[in-house]
Amino acid sequence: MISAAFDYHLWLSVLPVLIVAATLTWLLSLPLRNVAIVDSLWSLMFFAAGVIYGLGADPRAPRLAFELWLLAIWAARLSFYITARNVGKGEDHRYQEIRARNQPRFALKSLYLVFWLQAGLAWIISLPLLGAFASNAPIGWVDYAGMLLWLIGMIFEAGGDWQLARFKRDPANQGRVLNRGLWRYTRHPNYFGEFCIWWGFYLIALAAGAWWSIPAPLIMTFMLLRVSGVSLLERDIGKRRPQYADYVLKTNAFFPGPARK
Repeated sequence: MISAAFDYHLWLSVLPVLIVAATLTWLLSLPLRNVAIVDSLWSLMFFAAGVIYGLGADPRAPRLAFELWLLAIWAARLSFYITARNVGKGEDHRYQEIRARNQPRFALKSLYLVFWLQAGLAWIISLPLLGAFASNAPIGWVDYAGMLLWLIGMIFEAGGDWQLARFKRDPANQGRVLNRGLWRYTRHPNYFGEFCIWWGFYLIALAAGAWWSIPAPLIMTFMLLRVSGVSLLERDIGKRRPQYADYVLKTNAFFPGPARK
């Protein structure tokens, strides 16, 4: 397998753009007193990075068009979903806890604790997007494996989000736990989907010879499992939904599998 060159200057050029976008979003959060709006920006930062990498790449790069389409579909759907979900609901309780732990002057601290931190993470995790355009290696079976994994991820992420949104719209489900559909096989189909999507992007980058982009999916996996994903969400959900303890006993935490009796 070929080894693609790492264009450090092109990668570095993305960071100021993400910092500016994060800073402008932080300014918007101040009058709203709601730092959760950064979640709507998260996927859009990757799309911005991908466009910049694409503009700086060889226009003959065989992965240029389809990689940007995959990225655009994922970024637009996720940003729209999160924005629609959060409209009129105030700051997410997880951000409220961060706010409480970092008083006084959280308004200022949130610039680097929340917004710049996410910009920095997005910059690092965007490495496979840079890598996909790093060579003109012909498209092969590794690319198709990456696209298939991306598709599986989109089905789990978008499908899980849709099923959860529909479940929550029914007042009869107040305080209940969703254990049907994709949620029957994993307690976090949306996080598992995100996992697949980023490993899919990595396989496409690997096919281009960008083996050096491996930190990105590893960091994303760690975040999903140990930081902002499964671990954080399940820390107190049992207190808010008493049925969740039984759900934990019957359902896999992350990787899908048959329900246990």
